Amino acid sequence: MGNPYGSITDVPGIQVGQAQRIGDGWLSGVTVVVPPDGTVGAVDVRGGGPGTQDTDILAPGTISDLVHAVVLTGGSAYGLASVGGVQRWCEEQGRGLSLRGTVVVPIVPGAVVFDVGRGGEVKARPDAAMGYEAVSALSTTVDVGVVGAGTGTQLANGTLKGGIGTASIRLGGVTVGAIVAANAAGSPVNERTGELLAAPYVPDDALRPGIPSEHPLPQEPPSGRDLNTTLAVVATDAKLTRPEARRMAMTGHDGLARAVRPVHTLADGDAVFGLATGTADPAEAAPEWWPEDRRLGGIFAIQAASADVVTLAFLHAVLAATSVRTPAAEIPAYLDRYPSAQPISFRRTSSN
Repeated sequence: MGNPYGSITDVPGIQVGQAQRIGDGWLSGVTVVVPPDGTVGAVDVRGGGPGTQDTDILAPGTISDLVHAVVLTGGSAYGLASVGGVQRWCEEQGRGLSLRGTVVVPIVPGAVVFDVGRGGEVKARPDAAMGYEAVSALSTTVDVGVVGAGTGTQLANGTLKGGIGTASIRLGGVTVGAIVAANAAGSPVNERTGELLAAPYVPDDALRPGIPSEHPLPQEPPSGRDLNTTLAVVATDAKLTRPEARRMAMTGHDGLARAVRPVHTLADGDAVFGLATGTADPAEAAPEWWPEDRRLGGIFAIQAASADVVTLAFLHAVLAATSVRTPAAEIPAYLDRYPSAQPISFRRTSSN
């Protein structure tokens, strides 16, 4: 059964691979997004504590606009070792910049979430082997919840479980999709009602979480005692320039701001990557009322959809998460705390 909010793999050519370890001190993993050849990439980093690799090459004016894979990983800065495994896989596949005719250099930016020690063992963290394992499992079917880079994630000062979520939006002949690893110091919950902050942005009544009948539990304000970081990849099949793809990534952060409060704190390293595969004309996404320059109107619509799809993917991550207990932590899931909020057409067991 497909993901109820859609999937980043609804963008033609996008695939996702994931690997994780749970138990024996482990609670971490890797999520890899691999786009088709010729994909333009960009990134926008907003959090105060980012952990990234090869993001500078995504700035306008660098040697190439292309991206061959994006890695989202647990393990804090140590987890960046997983990028090497993805680069090795890309090299084996001949994916990368061809230099001097004999050397292939894959452009594989990566970013980390902080989940160190949440499984009980601080040295149980992703490495190159796990990165290779994740990218070797590429599929258009995206598992969600406590998987991949969302395995060790948490929300609301460690009082709720985070996870992986995904969603997509169709704009005429253009698709915009996102995948999110939700791991924030802030909370996704309205502390007065227990309702998810992102709920009002869900257009489908059957998929919109309700206001729970259970009494809202008190929430601690973010203390900064633990680090976090929410990561997202937004992809479209529209043909965009790198600056346009970066603007799409920037508006993706607006989607995070709708879904969790506060966001982009010093205890978060929030980053959103943008991917444009270039097979569709952006003009096909323009709203009917846009009077002139249909391409500009389409880019406008794609950027707006980026915020919407990140909101939905974050909400999906919260709903798909399941409670976790390790020697170091006991982290309940939102729907285990507030079962009455479950949307009519959403079942966690259908996607996990």
